[in-house]
Amino acid sequence: MVRVAVDAMGGDLAPHAIVKGAQAAHRENLAEVVLVGDEGRVQPILEGGTSMEIVHAATWVDMDESPSTVLRKKKDSSINIAFQLLKDGKVDAVVSAGNSGAIMAFGIFTLGRIPGVDRPAIMTINPGVDGGIASILLDAGGNVDCKAPHLAQFAILGNVFAKYVLGIESPRVGLLSNGEEESKGNELTRDANALLKTTGLNYIGYMEGNDIHHGKVDVVVTDGFVGNVVLKTSEGTAEVIARFLKNKIRSSLRRKLGYLLMADAFRELAKAVDYAEYGGAPLLGVNGVSIICHGRSNERAIKNAVRLAAEFVNKELNIHMNEAMEQYSIQNKSREI
Repeated sequence: MVRVAVDAMGGDLAPHAIVKGAQAAHRENLAEVVLVGDEGRVQPILEGGTSMEIVHAATWVDMDESPSTVLRKKKDSSINIAFQLLKDGKVDAVVSAGNSGAIMAFGIFTLGRIPGVDRPAIMTINPGVDGGIASILLDAGGNVDCKAPHLAQFAILGNVFAKYVLGIESPRVGLLSNGEEESKGNELTRDANALLKTTGLNYIGYMEGNDIHHGKVDVVVTDGFVGNVVLKTSEGTAEVIARFLKNKIRSSLRRKLGYLLMADAFRELAKAVDYAEYGGAPLLGVNGVSIICHGRSNERAIKNAVRLAAEFVNKELNIHMNEAMEQYSIQNKSREI
């Protein structure tokens, strides 16, 4: 069975919600879970429940700490110990709802990058109008300043994910811009557009933000600054719609009755836009499966993140990414010759 290390101290609701979510995943045999954290705080939460392995960590990373600082001063933190377990082959994947900058920094420092990947990327899933997955997006916040080769690497990593995890034979790759015309965009998107045409991917060119949730493409490529704005805007819009509907439904008896008739549809909508349903965002490009969860992750989110991590391990996601990057490097060398 796949073994997943869960950072018990990472997240706004840690350690209680993290431990309970990991416990649920372990109990449902989604994976064999190893909890990494302060044993004195973790063990009491487990008492009376599922027996699980705990790897003690004396320190942890707070949500507001600087990644560069913790990289120097907190190598004994729960998140880095979890990555060390992965590096040493004692677990197969890592899940954390902690400081995303620190997760990325320690992931690169401890695990290292897949050969050919300059900058690992955070990938998010975009729901579609039918409630399924419309597209995936990367980078969603790992790299604020990017160059065209970085975006090409993101495209290759995303293509592998869409092919081997989502089962799309020839994923359509689009570059996020402010218009579909090739005259649009900025210097980065124009350079990336030219480079992506040479990758051999099923690249369809520029796409706009309103296409993300409509399934026009399978892989949306952008830099981390724009990607994070897209992510936070989508989350904020979903919350506004939910609150708007809730307030309006309560305003009259007729609307309350209408809600009863539409309850199933509203539940499906809530499920489609709920981050807890997807578990977390994979950090693609590091040497190992790593899932970054939302800072507000609850028990269900952690359980689903463990499920997601186990799925990626079973589908040999990192092996396929190594192969794709090696092929891309060979292609680049032959083109230079």
